[in-house]
Formats: sequence, C-alpha cells, structure tokens
Amino acid sequence: MNFTFLHAADLHLDSPLLGLASKSADYAERVDRASRDAFEKLIELAIEEGCSFIVLAGDIFDGDLRNFETGLFFVNQMQRLEEEGIQAFLILGNHDAENRFAAKLSMSANVHLFASKAAEAIAIEALKVSVHGRSFPQRDVTENIARDYPPAVAGHFNIGVLHTACQGSESYHAPYAPCSVEQLVNHGYDYWALGHVHARSVLNEHPHIVYPGNLQGRSPRETGAKGATIVTVSDGEVAHLEHHDLDVVRWFVVTVDVAETEGRTELIDQIRNEIEEVCTDAGDRALAIRLRLVGETNQHQQLLIEQQILREDIAVLLATLAQDIWLEKIVIATTAPPLPSSLDPTVSGQLAAEIIAESADFINELIEERIAEVRAKMPAAAHADAFFEMLREDAPKRARILALSLVNETEAGDAAN
Repeated sequence: MNFTFLHAADLHLDSPLLGLASKSADYAERVDRASRDAFEKLIELAIEEGCSFIVLAGDIFDGDLRNFETGLFFVNQMQRLEEEGIQAFLILGNHDAENRFAAKLSMSANVHLFASKAAEAIAIEALKVSVHGRSFPQRDVTENIARDYPPAVAGHFNIGVLHTACQGSESYHAPYAPCSVEQLVNHGYDYWALGHVHARSVLNEHPHIVYPGNLQGRSPRETGAKGATIVTVSDGEVAHLEHHDLDVVRWFVVTVDVAETEGRTELIDQIRNEIEEVCTDAGDRALAIRLRLVGETNQHQQLLIEQQILREDIAVLLATLAQDIWLEKIVIATTAPPLPSSLDPTVSGQLAAEIIAESADFINELIEERIAEVRAKMPAAAHADAFFEMLREDAPKRARILALSLVNETEAGDAAN
C-alpha cells in the first residue's frame, strides 16, 4: 500500500509576529494574516500532493482564542480537506490547552481530535494505518505521556502524534511531556509526528522521529524557511520525506562586518550587499530583518550615538529594493580600535574610552540589580521573561549612548568657551 500524508505542527494561528505591532503598525497590518496565509498554503499543498490525511501535532492556536473568527477559519479549512476526501488528525498542545474554544469547535466529519484524558488509537483500515495520539489536558504537562500510548497495531503503519520537548530540546523549549529518542524508537511505531520544537529536525530514521518545525516564523529567534513535511509511505515503510516551505514572512538576522568600511557610504553599501543576498534566499516573500553590525571600526562611537540617523539611512536603502522588507532592529555590536595611552589624555577622552570599553561591566551589574528589584515586586504568575531579556539587551547600549552624548556635549561646550 502506497500513500502520502502531511505532517505539520505549531501553527499558532493569528499569533502576532513579535515586535511588529509595537514598532511598525503599518507593516504589522500588512502581515497580520501571515499565519493564516501559511496555513491556507498548507491545505493547498495537501490537496495538490494527493495526501490521504494530514497530522497536526499541537499548538494549532496561540493561547486563548480571543477572536472566534480564528476558530471558524480553521473549521473552514478542515471542510476544504473534507471536500477532497482528506482526513485530519489533531492533538492539542500546551498553547491550545489555554484556549477555551479549541476543544469545542464543531469540526467536519473528516477531523479527529484526540482526547486529553488518555492516549487513543484511530485506524484507517483502507490504508492499514493506525494513528495514536493524546491532547494536552492543561498547559503544564510535565509527565512522560508517551509511555502510555497504545502498543503498535500489527500489520499497520503506526503513527504516534506527540507534542513534546524530546530529550535534547529542553534548553530551548519548555520541558513539556518529556521523553527520549530511545524510548520512542522502542515503542514500535513507524513514524513519530512531533510538535512543540519550532526548528525542523529528524531525530531518527526507521523509525522516523520528526519535528517539522513551525509553519510561520514569529521572531528573530525563528529565522529561515518554515513549513511542513510530506511523508511518502511505500509497502509499510517511510520511503521519502520532503520539507515544503510555506512561510509568508521570513525572518533573518543579518550580520554585517563593517571593519573594512571607511565612512557611512561604504558602510551602507556593505549593508546593501548583505541584505540583497537574503532577499535572493527568501524568494518573493516579505522579510523581517534584525541587522547586526560587527567588527572593529573607527565609526563605532558615531554608530552608537547616531543610531536614529543610521536607521533612517537604512530605511532609504530598503525603499530602493524590490521586496517588502521590515527592519525590526539594529544591533550595534561593533568595537572601537584600541586607544594608545598617549591618545586624547583629556578627562573627556578618558571618560569616552572607559564608556566604550567592554570592561565597563558596572552598567550590567546595575541593570541586574534593578531587574531583581522589579521581579521581586511582580506577581508570581506574571510572564515577564521577554521584558527582562529586552532590558538586558537594550539598557547597556542605551546607557552608553547617553553617557557618550553627555561627554561630547560637555567637550563641545568647553571648546566653545
């Protein structure tokens, strides 16, 4: 028996692309449908490839379903599959478990949503396939639920659908439903359709244990191509895996070494060259870019002080390119050339050198002290890790910019007198 199926996970429908709304309302509005558009492309792919069924391994929605239209959109896409005779097997992940409506949506007859009380097996007799799965009953599932999945059905191609932080991914994702590759291999299934980890990876072959990655990148932590996996089964074995890019907006962290540039014009030209390369990689998609400038350069201090001017220069550059590009952030990670002890012996010169120096750790220490004070006053349920991370990243840079500008203003005032 030969057939194909589609494996996807972590759709996070209607999840905002992090940082867009607060920094560029116009761009945020234009890409607001990114997750939906990517999912529509997934449905079209399943139909075009003649898939017998699709498997969605959790986190279909992004937390509490604030807009019920999102649920109706999903139901309509499932009906498109029903019209083509394609079945769908779904589990709810940690984000879905926070959703008050996800388990209550009125699905078409082709959809099976696995229960949350215990794992179960659903057979497709015409294909000699058994699909096993269990939804999350609540967000924080810390036990190894894969242990209780049903045994493999003899004579069937067995698929386990599991939302998990499989061994090795705990440092990058919350350790929900932990398990090990060895455990999954020994369970006797032919394919494990995993979800939760947003980076695509094949943990094992024969049996195949696969994370397809998420469908649409949502932040600079989720760069590069995103999509789903088409699995071809022949004579009861996985014959072929093929990843398909389905993302609508693609994230890139573009690192530009400006060490060899002299002056702003050369620097902008270097940035143009690097961005044009990622434009080629992205095809006709919209881009969201975090720009990192690195290297030892005499422009270091000027870059720190004139960041708004630099951003405006880059905005002009992006306007000359054909693609739809949003500059999410500029990170100045350059360094100044070492200063000879005899250079600029003035008080202001010495202050500027000390401020620029990477050894000025007192700023970071002060920030950590303030963060500890704020954290102690926040309620235990507050999810503020992203906010504190932003403070750690931005505050030292902003403090140095302010200090350098004060030194420069003082020096200019002294010169005028």
